[in-house]
Amino acid sequence: MFYFDYAATTKMSERARETFMEAAESFYGNSESLHDIGTDACAVLEKSRDLISSYLGIPAEGLYFTSGGTEGNLLAIVSLAMGASGRGKHIISSMAEHASVHSALGFLERLGFEVTRLLFTEKGTVDVKKLEAAIRPDTVLVSVQHINQEIGTIQPIEEISLMVRRRGILFHSDCVQSFGKADVARMIPYVDSITLSSHKIHGPKGVGAVYIHPSCVMAPVFPHLSHEKGFRGGTVNVPGIAGFAAAVEEILIESERDWEYRTALKEATGGAVVFIEGERAMQLPSIVGCMITGVQGQLVLLECNKAGFAISTGSACQEHHEGGSKAVEAMGYPKEAADQFFRISFGRHTTKEEIFSLGERLKQIAAVHRVGTAR
Repeated sequence: MFYFDYAATTKMSERARETFMEAAESFYGNSESLHDIGTDACAVLEKSRDLISSYLGIPAEGLYFTSGGTEGNLLAIVSLAMGASGRGKHIISSMAEHASVHSALGFLERLGFEVTRLLFTEKGTVDVKKLEAAIRPDTVLVSVQHINQEIGTIQPIEEISLMVRRRGILFHSDCVQSFGKADVARMIPYVDSITLSSHKIHGPKGVGAVYIHPSCVMAPVFPHLSHEKGFRGGTVNVPGIAGFAAAVEEILIESERDWEYRTALKEATGGAVVFIEGERAMQLPSIVGCMITGVQGQLVLLECNKAGFAISTGSACQEHHEGGSKAVEAMGYPKEAADQFFRISFGRHTTKEEIFSLGERLKQIAAVHRVGTAR
C-alpha cells in the first residue's frame, strides 16, 4: 500500500531498529539494579537522555521517559496541575487537543478543577485574545498543543507564553506531532513542559518522553515510585529508549519538500477536495486536513484503502469513536462537515508519484460519490 498516515505512526528506521535490538541483547538489565548488568543498562539510559536533551537544548534532569505521548500528556498535565493546586484549580485548554489531553483534564475535573476549553478561529488556531479573557486569578495551567494532529495548524505558542507565564501560570504543550517535523527546540524557552513520542519519528513504539522544567513544582500522580525519579512507575524500557535516541539522531526536517508535496496534492485533486488549513506561516505542510463535500470521511478512507492508499479520518487515538473531527468542529464547521473530514499525512518515504496517484484517486471518489460542488 501507499502510506499516507504518518501522523498516526511511522515505520521504525533501520538504525533505530538495529539500536533497539542491540540494546535488547546486550543491555537487558533493570536500570535500577545495582549490579554491573543493571549499571550498564543505566549507562545506556542516561546516554540516551543526554542525547535527546542535547538535541532539544534542555537540562537532562528535566527529561522523563514514558511509554508514549498519551501517558506523557496524562502524567505531565495531572502532575503540574496537582503541584500548583494550592494556588488555584482553573485550567485553560482548547477543544481540539489530543484525546489524552482531554482525558487528563476530565480526570482533574473529577478532582474539583475547572477547565475552560477554547474554540479555534476559522484558521485553525487558538484565539489569543479569547484565551487572555479566559484567565482568572485561580488559573494555574494552560495546555495547548504545538501542532494540531488533525489539520496540522501551528498554535501561537510564543504569544500564549508571553501572556500566561508573566502571570505565573504554567504552560504545557503537546509536541507529539511537531517533534521531528518542526523546530521544537526553538519553542522550549516559552513553555514549562512538553510531550514527545518515539514512534512518530521512526523510533520504536511504546516509548516517549516528557520535559518539565526543573524549577516547576509537580506532584507525581502515583507517589512512592522509584523509576524516573518518581515521575512514573514500571521498569524502564532501555532498548526502546535507545532506539528513540537513535531516531532523534536521524531527524531531518524537510519543510520545503513537504510544501512542494502539499501543493502537488492540491493540483492533483483538481478542485475536488476542500483543504482545511491555516495561514502558511501557521501550517505544518505534511498534515493535510481534507473534505469532499457530501461524502463521509469513512467512505473516502474505505475507497482509498481498496485502491491501496492508507489515509485516516483523524487521530488514531479516536479513530473508532463517533464524532468526526474535533479540530473542524472547533473551527465552527457544522457536524456534517466534521463527519466528512479525512486526513492525509506524508513523511520520509513519500514520493511525488504517490502524491499524484492519491490525488487522482480522490478525484475519482469525488466524481462517483460527491453531492454538490466542493467549495
